[in-house]
Amino acid sequence: MATAVTYQRAIRVLAQHLNCEPTERAVYERRLATDPAEYASSMLSACGAELLLIDDGYPPAEVSSGWREVGALAGCPARPVLRIERAAEDGIRAVCAEVASARERGYAALKTIAAYRGGLDLDIARVREAVVAALEANEATGDPLPVQVHTGFGDSDLFLPRADPGYLKPLVERFQATSFVLLHCYPFVREAGWLAHVYGNVYFDLSLTIPHVSRPATALAEALELAPVSKLLYASDAARTPELYLLAAVWWRDALAAVLPDALPAPAAEDAARMILRENAHALYRPKS
Repeated sequence: MATAVTYQRAIRVLAQHLNCEPTERAVYERRLATDPAEYASSMLSACGAELLLIDDGYPPAEVSSGWREVGALAGCPARPVLRIERAAEDGIRAVCAEVASARERGYAALKTIAAYRGGLDLDIARVREAVVAALEANEATGDPLPVQVHTGFGDSDLFLPRADPGYLKPLVERFQATSFVLLHCYPFVREAGWLAHVYGNVYFDLSLTIPHVSRPATALAEALELAPVSKLLYASDAARTPELYLLAAVWWRDALAAVLPDALPAPAAEDAARMILRENAHALYRPKS
């Protein structure tokens, strides 16, 4: 919304990047006057990403760019993330087959949006069956992919109280060979941090939280109250609008610069920032060179 604090701050960041007046009209006119692919590329490449992990389950393929195209726009490699619910549309056998061969087909991770399909308590039988079957097939490979889980806020078709990552405790304990990555998390940032603190196979990010909350440094500080630095990953959840790639990158770095020097001595703060921005993701997702 145009009156949101984050939106107004975004206009200033975008105007600086586009070298125009810091007004909504000036930014919008610059956007319209630029070739769409060139505009998107300028936003994505400015992030400095060396690898993108992309869930191409949404938006639909007919109205979106594929993961390879997005990587080309960013000027870096990209790898896909397999959405469990999309694979499960053809039944349990189909999702198991898709998951079993996912790593060899180049997928970097699995992802579930069970939070949108009734809630993370998995109270709906067909949702629970699909997720459990996928996790079982994943662990049966002997080299399971990380599993990303939408938690916390999202669109209006999500019931927020049932998107609390605490509901994942039974799955985390049952599938101990699987690394779970809690996505987004807001307003359950502390809960996610606690899970990452208690369980060795739990990681989390603040994608969507950053860039959308007005106080990203506060969210980051809450995330690190309990969670080890080695469990937090940079991510943006950018989709549909290329501006979100740039805004997330800028505000994540700003938040790290604001929080880490107060929490750690200089060398350790620099190491922590490098881990969150790069090293943790490399260790977890093991991208091919």
